[in-house]
Amino acid sequence: MKTTQYFIYTRKRPDRSIIKDEWIEYVIQNPLREGHQSDGRIRRWARISEMGNRALRVILLDDGETVHNAFFDRDFKE
Repeated sequence: MKTTQYFIYTRKRPDRSIIKDEWIEYVIQNPLREGHQSDGRIRRWARISEMGNRALRVILLDDGETVHNAFFDRDFKE
C-alpha cells in the first residue's frame, strides 16, 4: 500500500493506530460512497463490521492509490 508521509505521521495517533491496513484496502476496493475534493483527492467510505459498523473514510491522492489519510467518520450518512 502506497502512503504519504502525512499518513505515516498521523497513524501514530492512538485513535488512528487501531485502523488496520486490511480495512483501508477494503474501503479502497469496496466503497459505499466516493467523493472528489477540489484539490483532486478522492474520498471513499465503507462500513467496518469489526468496529461496530462504523464508517471508515480513506482519502487518496489524485492517482487513486496513494493513501493520504484514514479515519472513522462520525458524520457519515448513507
